[in-house]
Amino acid sequence: MYLKANSPHATAAGKSVIGFNLVNGKEVEGDLSLIQAKSAADHRDLVGMFPDSGEKDVARAAKAAADAFKGWSVTSVATREALAQRTAGILKAHRDKLARVVTREVGMTPREAQAEVQGAIDACVFFIAETRRLKVRKLGGGILAHGRPVGVCGLLATGSSPLAAPFRKILPAILCGNTVVWKPSENAPTSAYLLVRAMIEAGLPPGVVNTVNGRGRAGCGKHILAGLDKGHFQSFSFVGSAALGRTVGELCGRNLILPSLDLAQKGVMVVMPDANLDLAVEDALQGAFAQAGQGSIGLANILLHEACSARFRQQFLDRVQSLEVGNPMSDPDVAFGPMINARTATAFREHWDLGRTEGARLLVGGDQWNEENRTSHVKGNIGHGLYMQPCVWEGVQPSMALFQNQVQGPTVNLSVFAEVTDTLTWLQGSPRGAVTSLYTQDRACIGRFQRECPSDIHTLNASPNHPRSRMGFTGQGTHPGGQPVLAGFIRWQTTNVEDLVEPEATEILAPGPALRTDWDSL
Repeated sequence: MYLKANSPHATAAGKSVIGFNLVNGKEVEGDLSLIQAKSAADHRDLVGMFPDSGEKDVARAAKAAADAFKGWSVTSVATREALAQRTAGILKAHRDKLARVVTREVGMTPREAQAEVQGAIDACVFFIAETRRLKVRKLGGGILAHGRPVGVCGLLATGSSPLAAPFRKILPAILCGNTVVWKPSENAPTSAYLLVRAMIEAGLPPGVVNTVNGRGRAGCGKHILAGLDKGHFQSFSFVGSAALGRTVGELCGRNLILPSLDLAQKGVMVVMPDANLDLAVEDALQGAFAQAGQGSIGLANILLHEACSARFRQQFLDRVQSLEVGNPMSDPDVAFGPMINARTATAFREHWDLGRTEGARLLVGGDQWNEENRTSHVKGNIGHGLYMQPCVWEGVQPSMALFQNQVQGPTVNLSVFAEVTDTLTWLQGSPRGAVTSLYTQDRACIGRFQRECPSDIHTLNASPNHPRSRMGFTGQGTHPGGQPVLAGFIRWQTTNVEDLVEPEATEILAPGPALRTDWDSL
């Protein structure tokens, strides 16, 4: 790793990192040119420069991972756990430095960046405990089932969670005895580089975790996906959009590989008349606008019972219009910062026309902040970043694309319902209702939602971004918040042990029922 002086306009932000691919425990240059990781908060700030890797770089990393698998797969569980514990200690020791890089690179507020680092630390503790539960299973008849590592695991991950989300894939993979090839997001290579270096510092053996940097579908990402058909990977994980998740799932399916898909989709908030509106409004602000609406779990639709819709609407709009937004580097207390890249900003602008065409009413927002339209609620230098106004839509119906589609950005929809049945019908017909938060004190209503709501993740009187909800994404069922995530990183091997003798259980049975079955007549 090398450091060089930053642009004269961004000297205060810090130096620029000259980084490399990390392959077989060494820093390796790529076969192509370089990519520049410029700050989302201020494009003049060059956070890092990294290789723009090609097909040969991916093959080199896959071979290093395959060679390392032979030794790592037979290491003791205690050895793997010790590595995770030491990594957590290093992340704790350098939390502030790492968080600042995250803020510079992807535009999170300092508060969000600290939570991102903490998420990676928490993952160490969580997955050590989860992996310990992978014990030998006795299936009966002298048959044992052993959890074995699958091999080399490929990983693609979004830049909206540059540390916690990919680490919740890397950790269970290596704790189960696998090795990893990771292509970090081109928007956050510096954060990824420092994370893997922390693991190497903690004693990570060469080749166990390898990174290849580069562009997305048109570059290194394309070659990583092509590695599935070439046999480079025996498991594959993806954290990002539903659109690319489908492609990953198709590639894995034709190669009979179980994918682990954590897809960044938005959620739904349901507010009943007896809800604590102050709490619901605060959580709605956090759910809709945290990370400028680009988080892995966010809030897209707020469904309001008609008895409380007017009160919630006014209270919510008052809070939205008073939000302070802007440059998180100079003003750390802003509610949210910039869009992560130009592509995401363009897609966000397009949703303004989509909503108006469908007949929805835009109550707040509809423009990008600049020096001409900024108000006293806009903080810091915003002239070299993509800063969007928060948007609130009204009159959004479940049939509209605005309700159904995922929009990355600070926007939320208000819809009014008369009966709980209407809400459940909307959720059951929506492909985006993977996370639902319900605000009510009515136990009957709570029970009905638990039985009939199809969402993968439910929260009660708490935002999807609440700490106790933060460990889950939407996907195909291998959520990183629980034991199922390990399914993509192990295979169960059964062994017939003929001389295994299990002691007979002694059981005292109660008298049988008075009615007897005439078995002979069957």
